[in-house]
This record gives sequence, C-alpha cells and structure tokens, in this order.
Amino acid sequence: MRSLREYFNTWLLVELLRGMALTGRSLFKRKITVQYPEEKTPLSPRFRGLHALRRYLNGEERCIACKLCEAVCPAMCITIDSEECPDGTRRTTRYDIDLFKCIYCGFCEEACPTDAIVMTRHFEFHMEERNEAIIDKKGLLAHGDKLEWQIAADRAADAQYR
Repeated sequence: MRSLREYFNTWLLVELLRGMALTGRSLFKRKITVQYPEEKTPLSPRFRGLHALRRYLNGEERCIACKLCEAVCPAMCITIDSEECPDGTRRTTRYDIDLFKCIYCGFCEEACPTDAIVMTRHFEFHMEERNEAIIDKKGLLAHGDKLEWQIAADRAADAQYR
C-alpha cells in the first residue's frame, strides 16, 4: 500500500505542487524592503562591531598591557608590545588588531580586566588598501575617544540587565 502511494505521489508531482502552492501564497504578500543608507534596522544589544580602546576620565589609557586579550584571541589577530613606565606600571607601546583575521567573537572584550578594549556598534567601515586593515593603538584610541558616549551608554544599559 505504501509503495503504491509513493508511486502516485511521484507521478502526480505532489511535492512540486506543494512547493508551487507555498510560492503562490508568499508571492502576493507585502514585501519589506529597507532603503539602507537612509533607513537602518535596529541592532541587537549584543552586536559586536569595530574595536576601540578606552581611556579613564583623566585621559590616561586603560590598557595595562596584561596581554590577556592577545592570549584569548582564537584568530590571533591582536599584537601587543609593552614596556615599563618610570612610575612602575606597564603600558602598551604597540597594540595592533588585524581586521582581516578578526572574527569579531568578543573574547578580547570579555578577557580585559580594565574594560580597555571594547567592541562598538560601529559597522560601517571599509578599507581601500590592504594595510588599512591593521588598526594600531593610535587609531583604536581615536575610535574610542570618538565613540565614548555610545560605549558608556551601552555599558549603563548592560548594567541594568545584570
């Protein structure tokens, strides 16, 4: 009996007709199109975009060169060099992130004990030259300075949910 049903389903093209019915039902539904540069869809609160290095309120950079972000990075895209300052603290002399290698997992942000490296909501960036894909310490700090208001607002909103 089962093989007879399969035989008729095959020759009567039942699967094809079901597929065409599904296509026909969605053919006349209202389409939703976002005109991207003018209209933007809302981002998830957990969205991870371009990296930024933060500073304290007195202007001193937060990174203490513990190199935890470099160690935890699965793509090995972070390179850190450090030296000891005259006051006995360690600071970074080099902090590079290769955006071609980065998988935007957020492990660097989670591993940082001083909340120095963060992932912003900025995703509209491009590179015209291959060497522009490596962001150095100066660029990361500039990006952090520019978006500090947004980072602080995200941190405050995140603290409400914890």
